[in-house]
Amino acid sequence: MPRKAYQVIVRGKFAPLSDEQRAALLAQADAHDVFRARFTEEGTVTYERSLLSSFTFRCVVPATEEDREEVVIGKAEALAAAAVRKLGADYRDLTSVSTDLDSVKVRQRGR
Repeated sequence: MPRKAYQVIVRGKFAPLSDEQRAALLAQADAHDVFRARFTEEGTVTYERSLLSSFTFRCVVPATEEDREEVVIGKAEALAAAAVRKLGADYRDLTSVSTDLDSVKVRQRGR
């Protein structure tokens, strides 16, 4: 049973896009604006309409105490790949960074 959670950011590039793929991504661009990005278990893909070269995928990956960071990142990259394919595109050059939410310290603001 998962007892930990990681926030993962996966960055990648779109594989070369056909005119049809480019048009489909442009048609969906508003729904994938950076201001709509959220860390969820399903994840969110964002990309810039003007570039259509790269994307960012943000997600939360539940994990057990035994899961290593490589396993967590592997799960996140698989989610990212599926999300990009669902948009009708392919990907390349994935890089990821994860944060163990248990290690995040929240400081109280002074009053």
